[in-house]
Amino acid sequence: MNLEGSVIGNRYEIIEKIGNGGMATVYKALDKILNRYVAIKILRDEFTTDEEFIKRFNAEAQSAARLTHPNIVSVYDVGQEYNVYYIVMELIQGKTLKQIIDEDGFLSWKWSINIAIQIASALDMAHKNNIIHRDIKPHNIMITEDGVAKVTDFGIAKAVSNSTITAFGTTLGSVHYFSPEHARGGYTDAKSDLYSLGVVMYEMVTGKVPFDADTPVSIALKHMQENPEDPIKINKNVPYAVNQIIIKALKKDPNDRYQNASEMIKDLNMALKRPEGGFVSEENYTDGLTRRIPTIDNNIDSGYGGQDGDDEEEELTFFQAHKKVIISGIIVLAFILIFVGVLLTTLGIANSSGPKDVQIPNIVGKSQEEAKREVEGTNLKFVVSKEIYSADVPEGCIISQDPTYKANFTIKEGNTISVVVSKGIEEVEMPKVVGVEYKTAETTLTDLGLKIEKVEEISQKVEEGYVISQEPKEGENIEAGSTVKIHVSKGNGKKKFEVPDVVGKTKDEAQETLTELGMEVTIKEKEDSNQSDGVVLEQNIVAGTQSEEGAKITITVNKIKTAVEGVVNVKVKALADKYAPVDETDGVSTENQNVAVKILVGTDTILEKNISRDTDNITQSFEAKGNVTIKVYINSILANGKSYTMDMNGDNRTLTVN
Repeated sequence: MNLEGSVIGNRYEIIEKIGNGGMATVYKALDKILNRYVAIKILRDEFTTDEEFIKRFNAEAQSAARLTHPNIVSVYDVGQEYNVYYIVMELIQGKTLKQIIDEDGFLSWKWSINIAIQIASALDMAHKNNIIHRDIKPHNIMITEDGVAKVTDFGIAKAVSNSTITAFGTTLGSVHYFSPEHARGGYTDAKSDLYSLGVVMYEMVTGKVPFDADTPVSIALKHMQENPEDPIKINKNVPYAVNQIIIKALKKDPNDRYQNASEMIKDLNMALKRPEGGFVSEENYTDGLTRRIPTIDNNIDSGYGGQDGDDEEEELTFFQAHKKVIISGIIVLAFILIFVGVLLTTLGIANSSGPKDVQIPNIVGKSQEEAKREVEGTNLKFVVSKEIYSADVPEGCIISQDPTYKANFTIKEGNTISVVVSKGIEEVEMPKVVGVEYKTAETTLTDLGLKIEKVEEISQKVEEGYVISQEPKEGENIEAGSTVKIHVSKGNGKKKFEVPDVVGKTKDEAQETLTELGMEVTIKEKEDSNQSDGVVLEQNIVAGTQSEEGAKITITVNKIKTAVEGVVNVKVKALADKYAPVDETDGVSTENQNVAVKILVGTDTILEKNISRDTDNITQSFEAKGNVTIKVYINSILANGKSYTMDMNGDNRTLTVN
């Protein structure tokens, strides 16, 4: 049945299918009243005519709706429309824990503990409300985008009552995560959920389940008969404490496991503080407790009438027909009883002459030498399993022991007590990070296990982002994990900015823009007849370049020059006598004699004529701009043998040549 696009309950518009379960299909839908997206679980068509499945489906809604917890998927609504049975739940944006494990291979132990604490917290709340989940597995744990674990699918959860025995052959859940009692179809309670959580933790830190085989039956038998390999043997990065917690959760006997989720949460939190272990207890709760013994149903039905004689005759006939089988069974049973009797007698004799029971000594906190003397004094073997650094236990003293000390708990002589010995506080040598870029310094220090307090300061000498000073100094020995202070330059404190583009602006606009940014402006002039007078033609710092307050910049402004009047005075008589003299001894008179006068301004001739040599002075005006070169010729001879320069922008624009 395709429900996409339909509306259920006049409220929920089905958007798309997002998952399939054993009993139901899950859709994403829009709650049209509250305008929010939700998840709707709809009972599959093949079960809508099965009253037992409908009861179980309704039980899911009723049990889950009672649970309100940040680590449990919330149930908003439940209903039925024709033959459609549905539950409206919180829509989780994220992935299942199984998807994350498959993608990453396995998770870090700290993240695994964080997720386990959240799952255990959800189970603690459910168990206190007399609800057992019975299907804890990574597939039923959603991890939101914020890293929050959400337990979902309480579809097989069942309120604790006097009838929590699972019928043989109808066990629910996934066999890889079954508790032994669940696998055999026996009594399940809160401790069964904690076993499944132990399996989930095992898979998180190792990437594999503790028991696997080709068939579900083989897997179930392993849960009931075999002990799992220690996670620490598969992943050496798993701390001893985490290994202990998982192994305790996976005990075959429920009485040897955590008795409630609160106990498990306490140890999980402690593991984050003391990963080296030594705090996970192994109490046995079986002493003095009444044990539930399964009864054998012989299917004797006395509710119908019948004659005693008929019953006896039927029993006799049955005996005659199966005489050989019954006799063979009796013989086999007799041999078994004889074998058991002999075995018990042999064990009794062996125990009477074998090693004695001795009390496990409490050696945690004692020196290695003292602990070894005490252990060997009780005829036990003393072995150091590893040495680790510890800020809490002095060097050379015992951090933890295995087996742990318990009052009145004994083991046989000759057994081994393994201990973890403290190497004391780990120290590292402070490296030199002064003058190093902060990111490089940060990597160096964190690799040594140090924490960093970063202090930013203004520095006129050290480039921004580089270390100015460090506390402690280079070469000092400090405790691993301690905090060091690093002073880092944040530059000279001057305002930084991108240089704007002022080309094309007027001189005043450009100068105002740049000075407001704190720049020192130098102005040069240049003439470009193709541009407007007074606009900026060039800037010596490219626009967009990073700069800072106080930087110097030069702009070139267009200066269109105008022509102005200049005057050249030529002393003709004086120059004629100098360059065109007359020899009067020949009796030649100078009266009315001429000389050729020529004046050049640049390449332009402003005067060229013959003038009486007796003329005292002539004046010729002209217009020009900028610096001009002036030359005067007398009879084609350059006067005074040189040219003259006149600055048309200056105040003196008159030249006299004599």
